[in-house]
Amino acid sequence: MLFGRRAAALASTLALATSGLAYGGLGGHGGGSDEGIRGITPITTVYTYGQKVSAVAVEYGDTVNARMLDNSTFSVQDTLYNFRFNPIEDLPKLTDRKVTHTYTNSTASPRADRRSVPGRYVIVELDPAQNAGWTVIVSKCPTFLCTVKVNPDLPTRVVQRKAVYGQPRFGVGKGPVLAKAAPGRVQEVTEKAVNLLVDEFQYGSYLSGGMVLPYHYHLPKNYDPAKKYPLMVVLPGHGMGWDGDNSLVQVAADIPATAWLQPTWTGSTEDVIVLAPQHQRVGGAAEADLLIKMLDQFLKDFGVDKQRVYATTVSYGSQLLWSAYAKRPDLFAAGLVTGGFAVNADQAAAIAAAEIPLWVTHGVHDHLLNISLARNTRTLLQNAYTARGKTPEQIADLLHYVEYEDASFTLPDYHAAYGPTYEDGAALRWLLGQRKPQG
Repeated sequence: MLFGRRAAALASTLALATSGLAYGGLGGHGGGSDEGIRGITPITTVYTYGQKVSAVAVEYGDTVNARMLDNSTFSVQDTLYNFRFNPIEDLPKLTDRKVTHTYTNSTASPRADRRSVPGRYVIVELDPAQNAGWTVIVSKCPTFLCTVKVNPDLPTRVVQRKAVYGQPRFGVGKGPVLAKAAPGRVQEVTEKAVNLLVDEFQYGSYLSGGMVLPYHYHLPKNYDPAKKYPLMVVLPGHGMGWDGDNSLVQVAADIPATAWLQPTWTGSTEDVIVLAPQHQRVGGAAEADLLIKMLDQFLKDFGVDKQRVYATTVSYGSQLLWSAYAKRPDLFAAGLVTGGFAVNADQAAAIAAAEIPLWVTHGVHDHLLNISLARNTRTLLQNAYTARGKTPEQIADLLHYVEYEDASFTLPDYHAAYGPTYEDGAALRWLLGQRKPQG
């Protein structure tokens, strides 16, 4: 009996040693000890009305057993603040996020198929429809008008409610505990955010007459300077203008910049160069002059199809476009104006003379720029075309005009006409189909 007990003890010791070696071989940390969370990375996505935290990547010291995860393993809290509706004092107020998918990955990034692959990261995806987790906040308010920026210190919080296990030996059992359940421990993000698509934009700047125009641009993945690509110029609203501390917000604050990189928005797989200037707000005429100079240089530096230079605007950006059209109508093939200011008679005459196709949209109950501004734009352009002898059918082909009732907005900001415009997609497909006549 003594010999049998000693043999059993020896066998048990050898099994534990072998098990520890096997676990250690997964990622170098093994042994089944409670090593805890190694890091938390917020992942953001730009949706229709701007960027929000769309997932978190929770990192462990070894490969995670995906079979032991479900949507109740973690809970996530994030801010309910939305700069369009809430005072900045609401930024620290947190609400529970709805977890939609939980799976493992080898990098701190989501997977389109949402299937687990071996890795040390657990990806916790969050409900994109929830009005929470927005990243854009008020930046500066030098006048009654404020600028906005991307929050550099996201308030996202994570709680691990169930134990997380490593890969079991030979796929049998739960595996070693990588982190015990800690339902009472709230953990902050520890890593820099992964900003999907936004991080792919490159920075540039243009200097003229002592004025600096910063901008961000996105080139196709396999960009070939010998090829010619359509160029989409995105002119943002007033609050996204450069204030010295809000770089890239013109890309993140709403959908018009990143939409052109996604076939789900454009309905096309065609590669497009996106250019998003960020003017200092010094006045429409001066900003338009700087925009034209910068565009002339950009066209020299990159492989742009000069027959397919487009512009899309939000609110204040329309003023720049109207001025740019009047000064250099030869630059543009077509434009999309959402929730904008009214064109004036001289600008309308220049647009009609160049026959620049336009698609204009506006919210019927826009609380910042009254619908009358869009209706005046329509009237002035129709009159300008009529004066040049165009028929109603020809005018309708050159000028598309859409008004949106409140029910068309998935977020109740009725100034943000780009919302229903981009969600519909017809204007995007139309815009990419326009070309300047040859010659």
